[in-house]
Amino acid sequence: MKQRIITAIIAAAIFLPIVLYGGIPFLVLTYLIASIGLYEILKMRNINLFSIPGIISLLLLWLTLLPQQYQDVLIALNFTKMELFFLIVLLFLTYTVVTKNQFTFEDVSFAVLGTLYVGLGFYYFIETRSAGLTYVFYSLFIIWATDSGAYFIGKATGKRKLWPEISPNKTIEGSLGGVISALVVAILFSILTDIDASLWQLLVITMILSVFGQIGDLVESALKRHFNVKDSGNLLPGHGGILDRFDSLLFVWPLLSFLFLL
Repeated sequence: MKQRIITAIIAAAIFLPIVLYGGIPFLVLTYLIASIGLYEILKMRNINLFSIPGIISLLLLWLTLLPQQYQDVLIALNFTKMELFFLIVLLFLTYTVVTKNQFTFEDVSFAVLGTLYVGLGFYYFIETRSAGLTYVFYSLFIIWATDSGAYFIGKATGKRKLWPEISPNKTIEGSLGGVISALVVAILFSILTDIDASLWQLLVITMILSVFGQIGDLVESALKRHFNVKDSGNLLPGHGGILDRFDSLLFVWPLLSFLFLL
């Protein structure tokens, strides 16, 4: 626990000031974090980030992350993101032929889906930051509250397993405790901030985000169980890797944009 707390403090001291500052430093940080997340997910399938398919995946990730305000560059080149996406997929498929199927269609599917899983989540982190710091901190605090509430309430009262085949320690009581904790945070945000929603709207949105945040956690647990790895990485001592810390938020940030910002 001591190691987890120390790591969390150091990470927050680096992460939060850059998020607060925004601009190019925030964009560079997001690209860096997402690239590490891509490295972690490809490593599970023994795809090296610095191999040809790894570099193609990285190009696809960076394209996916490109914020709305920088897409004029693509327009000037007479390309859209979708057209470039298809070109990159064609490169992947061509590589299956070049390697005489040593890099298979299944490998292509994993690389593309894994890249979109990481890339779309962090793309909507960039979009959330563009909408304002209130939404960034709202997303962070409801997930922290969900995780903490689920852990402590589950430990104190949990009896019925939530999904033992995927995550044996999670309980239904803990899951409900996590949602309730997130709702408390939502009430505080409604009172203390200028977030653009009525209290009842915010409570409904928070309940949805808290539930899907937990699903995001379970999705990464299922992925790790499938590939028989304990953590996605070891970058954050006591916490694991980038995907271990951002798994819930990769689901929450897109949904937050769909429910709030579109």
